[in-house]
Amino acid sequence: MDTSLSWIKAYVPDLDVTAQEYTDAMTLSGTKVEGFTKLDADLDKIVVGQIEKIEKHPDADKLIICQVNVGTETVQIVTGAPNVKEGDKVPVVLDGGRVAGGHEPGQRVEGGIKIKKGKLRGVDSYGMMCSIEELGSDRNMYPEAPEYGIYIFDDDAVVGESAVKALGLDDVVFEYEITSNRVDCFSVVGIAREVAATFRKEFKPPVVTSTGNDEDVNDYIKVKVENTDLCPRYCARVVKNIKIGPSPKWMQRRLSSVGIRPINNLVDITNYVMEEYGQPMHAYDLDTIAGHQIIVRNAHKEEKFVTLDGQEREMDDSVLMICDGEKAVGIAGIMGGENSMITDNVQTMLFEAACFDGTNIRKSSKKVGLRTDASGKFEKGLDPNNAEDAINRACQLIEEMGAGEVVGGMVDVYSKKKEPVRVPFDADKINALLGTNISEEDMIKYFEKIDLEYDAEAKEVIAPTFRHDLFRIADLAEEVARFYGYDNIPTTLPTGEATTGKLSFKLRVEEVARNIAEFCGFSQGMTYSFESPKVFDKLLLDKDDPMRQAIQIMNPLGEDYSVMRTTSLNGMLTSLATNYNRRNKNVRLYELGNIYLPKALPLTELPDERMQFTLGMYGDGDFFSMKGVVEEFFEKVGLHKKETYDPNAGKNFLHPGRQANIVYDGKVVGYMGEVHPEVADIYGIGERAYVAVIDMPQITELATFERKYEGIAKYPAVSRDISMVMPKSILVGQVEEVIENKGGAYLESYKLFDIYEGAQIKAGFKSVAYSITFRAKDKTLEEADISAAMNRILKALEEMGIELRK
Repeated sequence: MDTSLSWIKAYVPDLDVTAQEYTDAMTLSGTKVEGFTKLDADLDKIVVGQIEKIEKHPDADKLIICQVNVGTETVQIVTGAPNVKEGDKVPVVLDGGRVAGGHEPGQRVEGGIKIKKGKLRGVDSYGMMCSIEELGSDRNMYPEAPEYGIYIFDDDAVVGESAVKALGLDDVVFEYEITSNRVDCFSVVGIAREVAATFRKEFKPPVVTSTGNDEDVNDYIKVKVENTDLCPRYCARVVKNIKIGPSPKWMQRRLSSVGIRPINNLVDITNYVMEEYGQPMHAYDLDTIAGHQIIVRNAHKEEKFVTLDGQEREMDDSVLMICDGEKAVGIAGIMGGENSMITDNVQTMLFEAACFDGTNIRKSSKKVGLRTDASGKFEKGLDPNNAEDAINRACQLIEEMGAGEVVGGMVDVYSKKKEPVRVPFDADKINALLGTNISEEDMIKYFEKIDLEYDAEAKEVIAPTFRHDLFRIADLAEEVARFYGYDNIPTTLPTGEATTGKLSFKLRVEEVARNIAEFCGFSQGMTYSFESPKVFDKLLLDKDDPMRQAIQIMNPLGEDYSVMRTTSLNGMLTSLATNYNRRNKNVRLYELGNIYLPKALPLTELPDERMQFTLGMYGDGDFFSMKGVVEEFFEKVGLHKKETYDPNAGKNFLHPGRQANIVYDGKVVGYMGEVHPEVADIYGIGERAYVAVIDMPQITELATFERKYEGIAKYPAVSRDISMVMPKSILVGQVEEVIENKGGAYLESYKLFDIYEGAQIKAGFKSVAYSITFRAKDKTLEEADISAAMNRILKALEEMGIELRK
């Protein structure tokens, strides 16, 4: 990326710095300047002169003697140039001055060539009239210059003034190294915005005025975008009564300064706007557009197309094409077609300013073997909101230069508008990150200089859509550091204190989970987070089950790995099935892995990633074996309250009569049970299998590693045994809940020691026996203390329909 200093000053008029000051300051503020070239580095004492009189040389047929008015005097110069005449205004290097090189292009001499007065074939000559090549340039940059001979100024050139200034050579061209995330700086306006902020000057962007006659552009052209993913925005305007001619000198000089050869007003305007706004544009002859319709579509496989350079190129169906009602007229974002090119006979022109997918343009450019200035900008990913300003700017220049009549209105196909990004702002965090003490007010001033708005109520910075690099507070910190000055940030030692390394609380809980599982005979497994959507059918999930709301992967390895898992069971059951099919007996596996639960689809924010502690087994062991592992884990992480089990878990993939939600402190923290026989059959597990899934984030919130010591009891315990007959529908957990709630302060423990179902118990009932222990810490219990507690327990049990067995 190159810019000239004079072009920058057009938008930052108060800028007054040397080339070296500019280079140093811009590099420190984050816009790295690789180097600069002074166009007048080897030019000295060169003025505009006017030839007043020409005489033949007395001793040389090919030389002439010119009397040249240089403003302060008239000097005699002998020349052999064939193209000068009396009245011409020409660049003159005076005695003692310097020119950049010789007559031929590229003959620039380091330090320049000094011109001295002397004699040519006996006639005194007090200077030299210059060709454009001797001034260090060429006809590519100054197309009006003669192929051989002296450069002739227009009549408005002022005699005696600097010829270097009149030619626009009193300028500096800077070369930048722009990182790919700063797409806005691939334009002169973007660089000027950075310059204004760096030097604390006012930024005055181009003022784009409304253009167009009373006609409606929709009467001239229709636009249809078939692939809105690859072309999110397409803007089109029409210009009629085209008048092709040279562009004004100021535009030619600006284009020349950045290495673009001026051609004519239409081509120069598109190139100028591309450099000014960073938005490539293209112009079509509207009379060649069949049906006056533009269709943006993918190319057909092996489609042939002849580009503006006359080369026939073969496309594939991934390349995006610009077509009319009958044929392709351009390769989107790369080059137009020979069949719609602008010629000298053009009457009505179609202007295109669009936004194409950067990745697709890069790949397409490589496939067709063609890389252009336009594709180089598109492949970086442009701001679609910039297209409208750019095309309006081009139409404004068309009207200002009298190059045509702009038709009113604009065709704008914009599928999904890109909105500004809102970034949370916290001045304290930024200062902590940078090691500075910058006030919030100063930070906001820095943001305002680069067009970042601040929402005081929401405490958010609103990043404009042309800033593709601002997403998080660290990005805002970088902006603050850039304009506060990296050299102003004090050197400080790292803050904090030295501590011994240790596991975080979360990792300690996970380590306990691993230890308990392994002590209980489980081996660790690891399974993929990518799964197939067919998993949900294998698990017999209902069509409206929330677990079916899985995140689709954009570039999956295949359908079997196309969604992010919302349950860890598929991996566990697949691993158990693999072991079963390899005839491994008594298999016990566990896994600590994440599931990914979207808050909404399609994704608007990151999903909820939840660690799941998954246990699975077949062979030795049953439901209660798995229950014991879960309770042991809870005990080791400090969950000392009584966990309960709700049999109404409603899991389709578990046996309807052998499943339960695991409830702790009123919260469902997991589930467990026997795998449904149909599911086991689908996975190929030929015997009963059991699983348990525990939600680790909830366990981490509830866990504690604090342990309270209690001394050995000084007073004796008193035990009471009760045997009860109850309906089978009543769970022992409900009985234990009664014992806990009614046992009172002296209740120490209880233990289930017998369950009996048989001939001596009536049908539909069961006999359950508990041993209940009471103890006081400060006295020996009396019978009255025990009796009161037992009476409360028995009364509550009777209310549940439980009978005391006599």
